[in-house]
Order: sequence, then C-alpha cells, then structure tokens
Amino acid sequence: MSTAYMPPMDSGHMDLGAPQAETNTLDESVSTTIMRDLRTIGYKLKYVLLPRMRADKGKELRNWDLWGPLLLCLMLSLTLSVGAPESQKSLLFSASFVIVWCGAAVVTLNALLLGGNISFFQSVCVLGYCIFPLNIAALFIATLTNVLPLAVKFVFVVAGFVWATTSSVGFMAALVPDNRKALAVYPVLLFYVCIGWMILIQ
Repeated sequence: MSTAYMPPMDSGHMDLGAPQAETNTLDESVSTTIMRDLRTIGYKLKYVLLPRMRADKGKELRNWDLWGPLLLCLMLSLTLSVGAPESQKSLLFSASFVIVWCGAAVVTLNALLLGGNISFFQSVCVLGYCIFPLNIAALFIATLTNVLPLAVKFVFVVAGFVWATTSSVGFMAALVPDNRKALAVYPVLLFYVCIGWMILIQ
C-alpha cells in the first residue's frame, strides 16, 4: 500500500490550537479566511502587549506574516496624516509609510550582516507588530491633540517607545552573537525613536 506524501508545514503559519490536519484553505470561504487571519493578528498583538507571553523570547512572532504589520503601518500613517494641513496630508502619509517599511528593512539587514539567525520577513514582522504601542499613543494624541499639553504628549510617546522597544529588543538581541548584541539593538532604538518623534510633532 502506498502512503500519501505529506508536505512540510509552512513556517509562516501560527497554530492557535485549532485542528489543522484537514484544513484546506482553497475550499474555505473568504470570510473564514479573513476571520482566521484577524484572529492570528489579534493573538500576535496580545503577544506584543503582554510581557508574560514573551518569556520564550518571541517564539510566536517567528511565525511571520505581513498582514498585521501592513495594517498597523496604514493605521499609523492615517493617524499622523489626519491632523496635518490639507496640502501636507498625502506627503505625511507617504513619508510615514516609507519610513516604517524602509526603517524595518534597514534594521533587518543590519541584523543579518551581524550574523543574526533570522529571516528577513521574520524581522520585518516583529518590528511591524511592535509599533502597536506607538500606534496607541498616536491615536490617543490625535484624538485629544487640542487639549493635551506637550508634556503629556511626551509622556505617552515615551511610554509607547519603551513598550515597543521592550517587545522587539529581546527578540532581536537573542538572534545575534553575544559580542554584537549592542550593534543589533542600537538601530532598533533609532527606528522607534524616529517613529516616536513623528508622533510627537504631529
């Protein structure tokens, strides 16, 4: 009796506890696919926000996807462009979008050149998901921009920055040689400082 060939599991898939043996995504409805992806994104956002879930140094975030980072980047770009003058809305949206993706790419290439044991898309996924705390700060500031003093805005941006870097630095530092951790972490800090500065001056 011949045995059927079992293809290897996709490294970009995250197991959320549901049975996977009989899943055929080609036959499922669009709504089912969207809801599954949204549940995966929500789980990873909770993974970023809750420190106790990061005890394994970001194991779940290594199952990369780009839908979550894309949605978070769009959310941040829209939030920053809402309060801008009409003539600058499109420019600010484009600039923030490019800065997030190009910044993530540069940080990733730096980690790879330092001998990091990580794939390009894993790193971009981690950096993209970890801007979520800064997204929250940007949304709060944009909503109350006319009533919040600069000092309060600064506090929210710093809190978002600390949370974002805490979520990503542990993951990035664990994947490069010990004598090069500082060189891998420093660009990550600059990446989130740049995003935080854009939020503060909006």
